[in-house]
Amino acid sequence: MSPGSVEMGDIKRSRILNGSSRKVDSMEARLLNFCKSGLSLDDEATKEALRLFRETKHILFAIIAAPDSGNPEDHERFWFASVLYTVKQLIGGNSVNKGNQADNDTGFTLYQILKVSKIKIASFLNEMPQFFIKADSILSKLYGNDWEKKLQAKELQANFVHMTFLCRHFKRAYQDFFLSGNDLQDKSLSAVANGGGPVSTYLRFGWMLFLALRIHVFSRFKDMVTCTNGLVSILAILILHVPIRYRRFSLDDSTRFVRKCDKGVDLISSLSNIFHASEVDLLETSKVANNLIVEILNKTPRPASECQAEELKDIDTDAFSYFEGLMEESSLVSSIQILEKDYEDAIYDRGELDERMFVNEEDSLFGSGSNSGGSVTVSGVKRKFDSISSPTKTITSTPSPRGSPVASPVKESSATASIKMPPPTPVSTAMTTAKWLRTVIAPLPPKPSTELGHFLSSCDRDITADVSHRARIILEAIFPSSSPGERCVAGSLQSASLMDSIWAEQRRMEALKLYYRVLAAMCRAESNRLRSRNLTSLLTNERFHRCMLACSAELVLATHKTVTMMFPAVLERSGITAFDLSKVIESFVRHEETLPRELKRHLNNLEERILESMAWEKGSSMYNSLIVAKSSLSAEINRLRLLADPLPSLDAIAMQYGAPTAIPQRTEASSDPNVDTPSSPQRLATTVVSNETTGVTGEHNSFVSPVKERSSAFSAFPGKSRQPPLQSAFASPTRPNPYGGGETCADTTIYVFCQKVLKLAAIRIKCLSDRLQQPNLAMEQVYRLLNLVLREQTGIFFNRHIDQVILCSFYGIAKIQLLNLTFREIINNYRKQPQCKPQVFRNVFVESRRYGRSGHETVDIIAFYNRVFIPAVKPLLVKFAPSESSVEQSHGSEDTEKSDEHHVILWLGPSPGSPGSSPFQRLPDMSPKKVSATHNVYVSPLRSAKMENLNSHNSKSYYACVGESTHAYQSPSKDLTAINNRLNSRRVSSRLNFDDPGLVSDSVVAGSLYPSQSSLHLTSDSVLSQSQSQSQSQSVLLASSASPIKHK
Repeated sequence: MSPGSVEMGDIKRSRILNGSSRKVDSMEARLLNFCKSGLSLDDEATKEALRLFRETKHILFAIIAAPDSGNPEDHERFWFASVLYTVKQLIGGNSVNKGNQADNDTGFTLYQILKVSKIKIASFLNEMPQFFIKADSILSKLYGNDWEKKLQAKELQANFVHMTFLCRHFKRAYQDFFLSGNDLQDKSLSAVANGGGPVSTYLRFGWMLFLALRIHVFSRFKDMVTCTNGLVSILAILILHVPIRYRRFSLDDSTRFVRKCDKGVDLISSLSNIFHASEVDLLETSKVANNLIVEILNKTPRPASECQAEELKDIDTDAFSYFEGLMEESSLVSSIQILEKDYEDAIYDRGELDERMFVNEEDSLFGSGSNSGGSVTVSGVKRKFDSISSPTKTITSTPSPRGSPVASPVKESSATASIKMPPPTPVSTAMTTAKWLRTVIAPLPPKPSTELGHFLSSCDRDITADVSHRARIILEAIFPSSSPGERCVAGSLQSASLMDSIWAEQRRMEALKLYYRVLAAMCRAESNRLRSRNLTSLLTNERFHRCMLACSAELVLATHKTVTMMFPAVLERSGITAFDLSKVIESFVRHEETLPRELKRHLNNLEERILESMAWEKGSSMYNSLIVAKSSLSAEINRLRLLADPLPSLDAIAMQYGAPTAIPQRTEASSDPNVDTPSSPQRLATTVVSNETTGVTGEHNSFVSPVKERSSAFSAFPGKSRQPPLQSAFASPTRPNPYGGGETCADTTIYVFCQKVLKLAAIRIKCLSDRLQQPNLAMEQVYRLLNLVLREQTGIFFNRHIDQVILCSFYGIAKIQLLNLTFREIINNYRKQPQCKPQVFRNVFVESRRYGRSGHETVDIIAFYNRVFIPAVKPLLVKFAPSESSVEQSHGSEDTEKSDEHHVILWLGPSPGSPGSSPFQRLPDMSPKKVSATHNVYVSPLRSAKMENLNSHNSKSYYACVGESTHAYQSPSKDLTAINNRLNSRRVSSRLNFDDPGLVSDSVVAGSLYPSQSSLHLTSDSVLSQSQSQSQSQSVLLASSASPIKHK
């Protein structure tokens, strides 16, 4: 077998499901062959890969054994790739057996892993999160709790998307200025990259020079704006060196090029106008790129003003250097080879993705598509419902001011009107948003304005020094000048650390100025509302200032599209939670009128993420307010240890992230009564006191509301929205709300939070209902059920995603209303939702108890529905049962057969408002009836007790199973026929293997012969045993082998 290729073998499901050691060894043998023959790994890396595979192989077997799971060979290849990538990242497994390799031909990189396993990069990035979710506990045991940070999987996904956009942007710009490979008549100047179509050698040289810039200069902060500036500066180098005969532009084009007196075209100014870049950044990046050409390619530069090259004619060359012979045919190919060798050495050391493949989309691993509902998207399509999906849509989207980068170009001037505006792209959008930051925020002073200074000094004491000190520590933690634990890169240049320091300082200044600007606007609004300039209650609140700083820093990071600092990194470095940040998002947008639309959309997406899942995660400060607003939940909150830890001090943050430690004479955190320092779950668990008579628990009643528990926070939610003042939003949860009429601050905070959750849920329910083509009545009932669950069974949301509750609510309403809707249809249509992620319905948090010890695990949405949702929500679900005595289909309808087929009894009992039933109800005819004229076959009616069980909505009718009827409400015999045909179509071995777990066990047979009440609860493991009982009771749940969830 040749190196670089591995024969995976013909894997059959029967071999995988067999639990014998011989079959497991065969899979391990294929992994060993994968490591040795395919990647040429050394013994240490191979041993670690086998170790991780043995620890996680039971998860792989469970996925393959699931019904309708897909091709086992595909699952095995994805699992091998995930295991090897994990080993590479977490143990630094870049060791390669070079004994039989020349010039390091084979490297242990992600690109090599995917190439050997024949997996496209987009497919791998879509499926990779499933491996990490399911193997979370194992990875924590083997590599520590911080394995996710070291793995940097999210950064890899974001980097792939960004590089795709950047390469498309560079290709588009290059083709706009130069002839492409297909246009070149001299084929000697075209190169075929990786077996694909012709790609211009100049284009490839420019991309390789850009990759050298990323590796050596943009070492830590590889944001999209900085990389775009690098591409534009390289484009300027190409304009100066590519022969004129390959130009597609003319320097006389006044709409493109700006002339500078008599010196010719100002190239930097012209390119900055075209691409919305900064002239200063372009000049600095061009100088750094020239240094790379000198050090890597060993070229000698000359001042361009001293050269008489034809390419420099009519261009102002005062700020440029020129390399003679850089683009000559004899040296161009060798220069590309040198750049590629330098790049290979760098990525083999780091183990990153080979970014050379982006320049040629014909690469076998490059794919622009993504799985439905995946997290990797390169289409650049904006979310469809951005305009209506904001839970805080009470604010109006103000138009961009004139001169703003997002202002409409229509009717600006006659000159711009004649220019055909290209459609916006992710890169152009990022550049225009960065222009707003550069032109509106950057010119502001890096200190509080005069107006803000008056507010800070008008408090009970002057807190100006405290505000500045806090801002310096938090922003230094978010934008550190250096990274102590960062790995060194072979061949790194001295300019890398300098560029990183300059970048971090610029971002800190932008975030600081934005923070002071919005804070002044908020103080002005609060002062006008309160008619007082003394805002001590707000301005001395530590949590409020940290949220404002985190929001400002997040907007700066979102503007530059930073890969290495992705949300929620700012929360951890600020010491706050996602729920804290959600309190300032709406106010931040309200008080910054010039905020570009793209940044408003970003904040909207963040708020959705917080409402849907992040606020419900363990450690969220939402629980510290919820335990006060609804003290009956304190027992469950304490048992699950959901409370947030105390707010870390500024000294702790400064020590952890290397921020400046100069402390002012007096710090407010120790003396401020408004600083919320909630107890940690560990401390609370040791001092919790239970009141058996009331069922209320608390930490010596410290978390119990001082007033009588109200239903205000969980009452019916229609009515006018109440946006609480900022003082009460950030005050201690147990404090009485001065604006709430006897309520605590927690009551008001939770009320507003639940309103936003319900509004977001209503939008998603409406969208999913339209996809499912369900009537409005069903949609309204789903919303009402979710409202009841949020109010009366709030614990269902703990540690979960609201979409999981929505999906279960849809199916619950479908069951109680006997709608023609299966879980498979719900999941398939949910995949088309813009916010869909596969882990939502594949991995749902549930509590478990094994060997007498409580814990937690993740299950699929059906198991969650049966084990948790229905037992808790059943009392609420019965309220939605139809009240009609029966539903009879009209025999005069157009489709009589369909009417008869769907004839079902919905509910026994009179409808509301109907006359009372007769005290002497009609007795049924219990005599046997002959049903065949030629055979002595009689059928006796069911006894009344069994009839009541059939017609009532008993427990078993609520539950879901993996297999459902192929057609709702059809005859059970048809379903049984379908099951038989499906079983008969399978190839069954003539010899039975009684160790095969696929056979029906004795317990299943006994359960079907002697059904108990508990056996009526359908699960995905008891489909066969339930088919008999379901067919006898004519239930709408009829088993089949179809699975609503595909694990691939």
